[in-house]
Amino acid sequence: MSAARGGRPSLWTIAGVVVIVLFVAGLAVYFLARPSAHPASAQGAPPPGVQTFTNLARDHVSGHLDYPQTPPVGGAHNAVWLNCGTYPNPVPNENAVHSMEHGAVWITYQPNLPAPDVATLQDTVRGDPYVVLSPYPGLPTPVVASAWGVQLRLPGASDPRLAQFISYYQRGPQTPEPGAPCSGGTGNPQH
Repeated sequence: MSAARGGRPSLWTIAGVVVIVLFVAGLAVYFLARPSAHPASAQGAPPPGVQTFTNLARDHVSGHLDYPQTPPVGGAHNAVWLNCGTYPNPVPNENAVHSMEHGAVWITYQPNLPAPDVATLQDTVRGDPYVVLSPYPGLPTPVVASAWGVQLRLPGASDPRLAQFISYYQRGPQTPEPGAPCSGGTGNPQH
């Protein structure tokens, strides 16, 4: 790049500088405006009482599996994930675990949970594309929230830690495949 007569920069020099400035500005806008993979975790913290489980297998298998947690929080699972949404009946563990691998939160409740509490849970998750809600026989507490590698036992549907759990762990930092689909799999949720 040479200066034009009289010591002023040439038109090509000015154009080059403008292109570089626009490129740098474009990169800055892109990196500042893009959504993060999990904005909720940056805005909050996990609720108290969360249990953490590590070294979970991620193998695809067929058939029934026995899991060490009730409900499971990860491990080997079916190759087909469960479509996220609200289910009126229990769902297969093996498919729900695959959904959690994709970043879903699985909220389970005792089948005898009073109808108003079930309605509260349904209202909590309505329209959320990465939540599975289903009854689960044999739960240790009335409501249990699970995500890949983490679980929170709750005394009821109105516990404020449930919303905090969903916000932090849905497609959260522990998710092996955040953003993978939670639809197009198996199951027909009501909502």
